Amino acid sequence: MLLLAGCGGPPTAGVPKAATGGGPTAAEQLYTEVNAMTGQQRRDKLVPLAEKEGTLDLYTSMTSEVADAVLKAFEGQFDVKVNLYRAGSETVLQRIVQEQKAGYQGNDVVETNATELFDLNTEGVLATYDGERRRMVQEAGRQQGWTATRMNLFAPSWNTKMVTSEQAPKTWEELADPKWDGKLAMELSDSDWYLTLYRYWEKQGKTKEEIDKLFTGMAGGAKIVKGHTVQGQLLSAGQFSVAASNYTYIVEQAKAKGAPVDYLPLVQPVIARPNGFGLMKTAKHPAAAMLFADWMLQEGQELLVKQGLTPAIVEGDDPLKGVEIVPIDVAELTKNGDEWSKRYDQVISNGEQVDGK
Repeated sequence: MLLLAGCGGPPTAGVPKAATGGGPTAAEQLYTEVNAMTGQQRRDKLVPLAEKEGTLDLYTSMTSEVADAVLKAFEGQFDVKVNLYRAGSETVLQRIVQEQKAGYQGNDVVETNATELFDLNTEGVLATYDGERRRMVQEAGRQQGWTATRMNLFAPSWNTKMVTSEQAPKTWEELADPKWDGKLAMELSDSDWYLTLYRYWEKQGKTKEEIDKLFTGMAGGAKIVKGHTVQGQLLSAGQFSVAASNYTYIVEQAKAKGAPVDYLPLVQPVIARPNGFGLMKTAKHPAAAMLFADWMLQEGQELLVKQGLTPAIVEGDDPLKGVEIVPIDVAELTKNGDEWSKRYDQVISNGEQVDGK
């Protein structure tokens, strides 16, 4: 039911008229009113309305551990019951598009990856969100139709029982060293990381031939793993020595549980992908949706830090101060994503796919 292939018609076919240009929906009217408010006035407006609605329908691709922590904290603070649908980011996107095509108001808010949020905004189903907390989000996370709550940081990581601190890679280029043949893992779908690092190296003056040689060198003999969580688990188990581009928060969580893994000191530049939320124009519970959005950019930021994630808003000391961070070009990935995916698939075709079961 969730597959888009063969469905026929444009993705927005069947979307309520107000969501595609026929005038503002009731949800959009509330968003517009609250967008102009600040501080406690805004919270005082939203809380009684949200608690009267009593329900929030949330679709997300957050890990179960993070999603559970978010729901527990939000429901503990407000008298709002959260109905959660959690799946991979592509599945979340497909479900929303299918429901919008059918004119079904399935979710009030979506929290997922940048690429899928960009797609949803292109489809015209996400509403405008504004406020003082949004304006505190770093520029890469303030996009039309959606706002970042967190940044997924790509960085090499390693098994400390197999790789000493002296042996650990200090640059991205080192991952192409033949010494890692058969010991390095790459993730199956990391075309966004590939695109960003490729473009970064181009700006640094490397030729196309030099860049292609580096990626070919990485993939030669590499283990190809589907899923960053699985990649982290296999690294912890010693199935390979180094993971080329896992999320730092996954490694941090594994470290906290005693796994022999590390990613520090960070290899620079750090590739950053914003993840965040979008408010649905067709939300049945718009006050609850907007309260959740505000909460994620305020109380939720501290909660995300406790979960080992990188918040979109940095207050106080910045743990990444002095670190070169390169955000993923979401617009380029969305516009030419198929091309970059094919190029990345060609790169990793020289590796050995590993079953994470």
